[in-house]
Amino acid sequence: MLTQHGVAALRRAAVVVYDALANRALLDFCPADCERIFVGKSASHHTLTQDRINGLLVEQAQKFVSRRGSGQRVVVRLKGGDPYIFGRGGEEGQYLAAAGIPFAVIPGITSGLAGPAYAGIPVTHRELTSTVTLITGHEQEQAKGEAKDTALRVNYQALAALGGTLVFYMGVKNLPEICASLMRHGLSGQTPAAVIRQATLPQQQVVVGVVADIAQKARQAGIKAPAITVIGQVVSLRETLNWFERQPLFGLTVLVTRTRQQAGALTGQLTQLGARVLEAPTIEIAESQDTAPVDAALKNMSTMDCVVFTSTNGVEAAWNRLRALGRDSRALPAKVAAVGTATAAALERIGIMADVLPEEFIGEKIGVSLRQHFGSDGLVGCKVLLLRADIARPVLREQLEHGGAKVVDVPIYQTRAPAALPSEVLEALAAGEVQWITFTSASTVRNLHALLPDHLRPMVHAARRLSIGPITSEALRELDWPPTVEAAQHDIVGMVQALLAATGR
Repeated sequence: MLTQHGVAALRRAAVVVYDALANRALLDFCPADCERIFVGKSASHHTLTQDRINGLLVEQAQKFVSRRGSGQRVVVRLKGGDPYIFGRGGEEGQYLAAAGIPFAVIPGITSGLAGPAYAGIPVTHRELTSTVTLITGHEQEQAKGEAKDTALRVNYQALAALGGTLVFYMGVKNLPEICASLMRHGLSGQTPAAVIRQATLPQQQVVVGVVADIAQKARQAGIKAPAITVIGQVVSLRETLNWFERQPLFGLTVLVTRTRQQAGALTGQLTQLGARVLEAPTIEIAESQDTAPVDAALKNMSTMDCVVFTSTNGVEAAWNRLRALGRDSRALPAKVAAVGTATAAALERIGIMADVLPEEFIGEKIGVSLRQHFGSDGLVGCKVLLLRADIARPVLREQLEHGGAKVVDVPIYQTRAPAALPSEVLEALAAGEVQWITFTSASTVRNLHALLPDHLRPMVHAARRLSIGPITSEALRELDWPPTVEAAQHDIVGMVQALLAATGR
């Protein structure tokens, strides 16, 4: 879990060196040109040794240390949880200090506290315990001839006598020895215990038992690292306090195919409802290569009777070009029309209220709404500026012209497919983990089909498909991916409501 201070550091990062336990979604806070270096370690595999990681940090930091300043780019060492709690942050800090490298530490929320909270287990409780102890579940490999307790260098006699809540990090492999040692030193085998895997994530898995059987139960449940073990009477509160796993979409994996910039709205709502969300950007947005027609249209915009925005991308592109031209919202004509609540909201963010917003959020309804808005003569003789994507269908322009409008049709931004899909998306599809795929435009449908290797296209059939509206649904049918569900309200809120209804949650 990350603080706002941590987010600010990532946004300044020129280089980020990250671990396997760091949530890769956090890398989205980094600038596009940030170099990302993976140095993940697990119990059985080390990408780099700790000494090599230390050297890498110094090597990267020396590129920037002479250019310090409030706005200076930085090297970020991104770890899961708190770097000073079993994270080797102290060792790395010592190495940097010895090399004369200035550094700062931004604490995170350690998994030993956040994980139990997400599993419905408070590590302290006034009626049960006022102490919590954090312990590493594996320190060094057992030396030849050493007793197991000595190899782990943990005073189990003291832990058993202290009681309270015991939280073991990284102890899946050694869990049988940990439990045996605690019982050997006097802790009751009937003390409640829980193992939490993938804590705080939508794929969180929790196994509950007692000290005498928790190792066996964890093995039977297939628990693997990363996991933490909680031992103490507070575990008995899980049945009452288990809030996270009771969220409506907990346990579902949903693939979102929007642009990276726009996925956040849908991703955020689904995540808040408990879903595991994978982002597969199938569209990239870019400014039109030839800005001259765009600039000419924007400069003459005040001479128009109405401007039509068909998407949030169109709003953002127009606003960016207006600012580049030294103009603002005063350049807009008397009437502004928007397709969809998201487009209207984008206009509101720059201080503009849409005059025309069709009840059905599809472009074809704009013509009907405009005719009604302009009264008895409808669109006859009205000058309408249509700002759209380069690949937009001609239906809206044709409809406006059929109604008598004089349309200035300007592609204000380009859409294109990215070079490839993220590897984690391909891996999840191949493993059959994706249960729902969301589509927000015909382009997301066609581009996903083009980007997927042949052997993964059947996995789209295997999943359920959620469409934002009729145009997107038609594109799905054309590729023999008929929608499982189409949102009745053709926006993000409608999609979330449709998913909840379809899953019966």
